[in-house]
Amino acid sequence: MTIGNESPITDSEGVEFLQWCLPRLHLRWRGFRKVRRRVYKRLNRRLQDLGLPSVEAYRVYLEDHPVEWAMLDRLCWINISRFYRDQGVFRHLQHEILPQLAQQIVARREREISCWSAGCAGGEEAYTLAIIWRYCLATQFPTLCLRIVATDIDFEAIQRAERGCYRASSVKDLPTEWRAEAFVTIADELCLKDEYRAPITFMVQDIRERAPEGPFQLVLCRNLVFTYFDEILQKKTLQRLTDGLTPGGVLIIGNLESLPDGPWGIQPWSKRPGVYRKAPETQCE
Repeated sequence: MTIGNESPITDSEGVEFLQWCLPRLHLRWRGFRKVRRRVYKRLNRRLQDLGLPSVEAYRVYLEDHPVEWAMLDRLCWINISRFYRDQGVFRHLQHEILPQLAQQIVARREREISCWSAGCAGGEEAYTLAIIWRYCLATQFPTLCLRIVATDIDFEAIQRAERGCYRASSVKDLPTEWRAEAFVTIADELCLKDEYRAPITFMVQDIRERAPEGPFQLVLCRNLVFTYFDEILQKKTLQRLTDGLTPGGVLIIGNLESLPDGPWGIQPWSKRPGVYRKAPETQCE
């Protein structure tokens, strides 16, 4: 006797199921269209674990077992990342955003530039930021240190990030000299040197529920909230993101993402899409 589903979820079955369940999770189908087959693979494994023959049976199971919705929510959390992803964003950070923020911080006689990488996946974004700072900018601002808090809901992703070792395919987009400077080869992996790991604290955290202790001069929240969340959850989370910014701080979202309408206290800061700045504090004479 065969237990569990005997054939993979078809696309038509999967689409119908996701269009039914995603709104209940405050997620939107539009964001999942391109990654839906990754979700199908996870759903197939879950059906096998439960001994269920189809997604229709899983739908009934969800109705009868409300606690299963938390598991389904985790199955829908898709991590897609690599070092130096969207190179134009990181070049903008290197040449304009980070230097301008650093100059402002130095002018206030402060000693730390604090950043939050929200939805950090396996740590690639946070480590790229650390490489850019140490390799390209640290000598220009010798009184400043960089602090990065990187959060993700996925415990296994955070474990990979803390380990700091990657396949060559994950770092292929980094400039050759950066790879040579920041990594050492161990077996068949490239591992970050300690000095590039030191500025980063990784945390398991659900951005929908809480944020790390700030405030932050720079928040990166790319290809997550404004791709996958519905408008209600976007607004709730965006408030949390902007609350965590210092006056004059910068929020970066994905190139193809847009913010929901509302008075969020941030304005586009450059010609590049997805870069916003919180209004600086006004000084009374």
